[in-house]
Amino acid sequence: MKTEIFRLNLISPLYYTTGGGSDPFGYREDVEGAAGVERLFIFELEESQLRSIEPDRERLFGPLIFYGISGGKLVPKTPDGDTPSQLPGGDYLFVQKREILGREKIIDLAVEVQQECLWQRLHPGKRLYLRYLFEDGRGVTQLFRSYSEN
Repeated sequence: MKTEIFRLNLISPLYYTTGGGSDPFGYREDVEGAAGVERLFIFELEESQLRSIEPDRERLFGPLIFYGISGGKLVPKTPDGDTPSQLPGGDYLFVQKREILGREKIIDLAVEVQQECLWQRLHPGKRLYLRYLFEDGRGVTQLFRSYSEN
């Protein structure tokens, strides 16, 4: 799979409302009401895998900690300052494909993003954001992985 991975500075967070289906790898465009609705799935990556150059594909994705649809409002932060219903502003490695991908291809992309992050000597974040949206009437799959340079 030819993949272009970009650095992206997301200036403002994107907000989501809980709902829209909890199966991140079973998303389909042909389901009634799916077209035109943006969805976000947030995964906490497995601690033992998140900085491995050759992560175990079956163990990389940890728990799904949030799923939602666009149009959400700002929600209160949890006691530890976290707001899991948003794609926070910040620095990300970003990749997109102009199609709705299945589980195996999404995992392939997540591994490629992690490898690119490590090859660039960046420190990858512990969360992976999977986003589905529609552009020009077509489905798009996007992955975001935060990073820091120190």
